[in-house]
Amino acid sequence: MSESLLLGLDVGTTGVKGLIIKVNGEVVATTNEDYPLSTPKPNWAEQDPEDWWNATLRVVRKLTGSSGVAAKNIGGVGISGQMHSLVLLDRNFEVLRPAILWCDTRTDRECRWLNETIGLERLRATVANRALEGFTLPKILWVRSHEPAIYERIHKVMLPKDYIRFRMTGEIFTDVSDAAGTLLLDVRKRVWSEPMLSAAGIPAEWLPPVLESTQIGGRISAAAAGESGLATGTPVVGGGGDNACAAVGAGVVKNGRFLASIGTSGVVLAHIDTMEGDPGMRVHTFCHSVPRCWYLIGVVLMAGGAFRWYKDTFGQPESLAARGNGTDVYEELTEEASRVPAGSEGLFFQPYLAGERTPHQSAAVRAGFIGATLRHTKGHFTRAVLEGITYAMHDSLEIIRSLGRPVDQIRLSGGG
Repeated sequence: MSESLLLGLDVGTTGVKGLIIKVNGEVVATTNEDYPLSTPKPNWAEQDPEDWWNATLRVVRKLTGSSGVAAKNIGGVGISGQMHSLVLLDRNFEVLRPAILWCDTRTDRECRWLNETIGLERLRATVANRALEGFTLPKILWVRSHEPAIYERIHKVMLPKDYIRFRMTGEIFTDVSDAAGTLLLDVRKRVWSEPMLSAAGIPAEWLPPVLESTQIGGRISAAAAGESGLATGTPVVGGGGDNACAAVGAGVVKNGRFLASIGTSGVVLAHIDTMEGDPGMRVHTFCHSVPRCWYLIGVVLMAGGAFRWYKDTFGQPESLAARGNGTDVYEELTEEASRVPAGSEGLFFQPYLAGERTPHQSAAVRAGFIGATLRHTKGHFTRAVLEGITYAMHDSLEIIRSLGRPVDQIRLSGGG
């Protein structure tokens, strides 16, 4: 192939996904590589950033190998990634500890301090969002309180996709859409919030320069070229948080368009052209990957993650059947659920396996099945899980609708 192609990478919670596309959007090749998630204590969720990097290298090599694409024909690289997760580097740019992930909820005390001491009005005025356990700033404060020896060695604070771009280019940047989820960005002005940094006691020099998603944030270094097979000097753009990039990919780039996406988490996202958030901060207001635009988003922490938990915990018979039939275990489960009437005959599931963001904003709420009777079968429980995830996402839709936002289209995406 002699035409210019583009490489896209997503540093997700369960693995790295990658694709090569033509400039007209035609997909040339796709692949993915998984990695583990560690839960060393209740409410903790961590990953080793080196696992992200090794998976990225495998994905890039598989993509170019399977497609026959020459490295010189890849004209640029874009990276998206899980938001909020905390990566800490020392002065030698070595990782100080495992990354604390977005779904980690150990920071209840830090969030209460931010919401009560700094106060909701000040948070609304500076960073447009209340403090929640998933955000990056509470994780930094947790390290300050519980791991002071590590805190004293911090030189740079990074987010997952920015760490991968650093390994690719040697340059340290972030973009506005990812930075908006740290609780340290002035979302309206799209710059780091000096009042918030001062109030939280975080050194400004720890934070990377902020780009728009479309700006170039570095070029493939000779070292990364040797490891990945990409061509030295290939540009790597600012990229974005996973939800903002998913919205761009789905064409949610104008008022009235919504994205409903299910991955590990579930989101309902609405594009907005002007910075007009939720006064009650029930949904988040973040910078979009579209320059000078924003979005409102409600988040269900465990959507596809809840279905995966259900499959892993209760789906052993279906897993065996799928292996025997050469089918997918999720297809086995959903086929059984399809025979159950809507509403699961009064059985309900609350998908709060890791607490919940929207609308409850609490790490303390818990999952559960409600309304079980002797009539209910495995199919009822499976359908109740699927319906419970959907009901939870509907809560976000109704909040955004209540803000006067028209719903012209809802576009669907995600891998479950």
